[in-house]
Amino acid sequence: MKKLSRLSVVGYGAGDAANSMVISTANMFLLVYYTDVAGIAAAAAGTLLVVARVFNAFTDIAAGRIVDRVQWTRWGKFRPFLMFGFVPLVLGAAVFHVPDAAPDAKLLYAYCTYGLVCLAYSLVNVPYGCLVGAMTQDPRERARLAGARTIGGLATGAVLGFVVAPLLGAGGDMQQIFTVLTIAFAGIGSLLYLFTGLACREQVGGAIPRITLRQSINALRTNSPLLVLCVSSVLFVTGNSATGAAQFFYLRDVLSRVDLFPVMAATQVLITLTLAVAMPRPVAKWGKKAVFTAGCLLGVAGGVAVFVAPAGLPWLAVAGIVLAQLSSATVGILTWALIADTVEYGEWKTGVRVQGINYALLAATRKLGMGFGGGLVAYALAWGAYDAALHEQAGDAVLAIRAAAGLLPGILALAAVVVMSWYRLTDSRHAELVAALQSR
Repeated sequence: MKKLSRLSVVGYGAGDAANSMVISTANMFLLVYYTDVAGIAAAAAGTLLVVARVFNAFTDIAAGRIVDRVQWTRWGKFRPFLMFGFVPLVLGAAVFHVPDAAPDAKLLYAYCTYGLVCLAYSLVNVPYGCLVGAMTQDPRERARLAGARTIGGLATGAVLGFVVAPLLGAGGDMQQIFTVLTIAFAGIGSLLYLFTGLACREQVGGAIPRITLRQSINALRTNSPLLVLCVSSVLFVTGNSATGAAQFFYLRDVLSRVDLFPVMAATQVLITLTLAVAMPRPVAKWGKKAVFTAGCLLGVAGGVAVFVAPAGLPWLAVAGIVLAQLSSATVGILTWALIADTVEYGEWKTGVRVQGINYALLAATRKLGMGFGGGLVAYALAWGAYDAALHEQAGDAVLAIRAAAGLLPGILALAAVVVMSWYRLTDSRHAELVAALQSR
């Protein structure tokens, strides 16, 4: 298999920078926007986030079926979908513009706009994820693409952490900030999707051009590594998303140090860039599963530190957040490499290469995790009687924020480790499967 050009690797990374303009903005700030700007009650906002993500999981699976049914063209099987990347970006701007209306009308508007974003995002994000398996079968090249994807998403996250969060913490006009941000993202993100579509090339074809529903179901049913990865992923992502959604509340209302938000964003950039470059070495030595497990265990340690750190010892809380960031980056990078491996396992097992539905199932479980994580934080805020109008939160609200930011994510990361112990598709086994496929 020919080595990928630098342009194609950079182009693939640009696609996740655009993806993150939708998903990271929502994960980091949508709950804050709904409660502090739109005036939606915390419990109602939490239910909305969970319902929307469950809906998004189904749209991902539907998108996977659509992708698997599409015929190859001279542009490939997946790249044409990226030309419509501007749609979820434009709809994302509408999400952060809840009108000043009656509470029920606000909630209805929020459900409709966020639901449309979920639908449009699936039809772009699922084909984007499938590109890894279509561009190369070489494990090192897939690691390069996974690293580029992580860096692309990180670039957007850095903008949100360095630029947006300090503005919000300084008491700026939140509605105006989100208006400028989402409109800018719509324009820039559309260009990035176009760049990805032009720069990436698909070289690995499917076994058959059209895949029936029966073939898709059979491929999923017999692909045990995929199912284990999905269950582990939904647990980990739920905890990780809760950490992200609660971090602004944690730094502002627990530590009274919202000025640390850009510092945390800087450490996330440094950690992810370092791991994106260095990850092939530990993977080559210990294998993807072992490194994935180690990453989850870092999340357990970080969650405990965040939960127990006294307000007077912010360095301990920062240490816990850094461990959680190490965990998130490690698991995030490896997840996208592992999902590509399960495609070859399914093809070896059934004789049918179903990239779309494989990626869609993992994406669906991750969307569920994101929704559950955001909902977890919102319900915790409601349990603690969080009041956006208060300058200083009551003790129950502070405890709820601590639990949502640290304790619960740590427990979920530990559960992800337990589930991942059933994953049997080692790197050496995957190499054997690829060799067998190539000899067919």
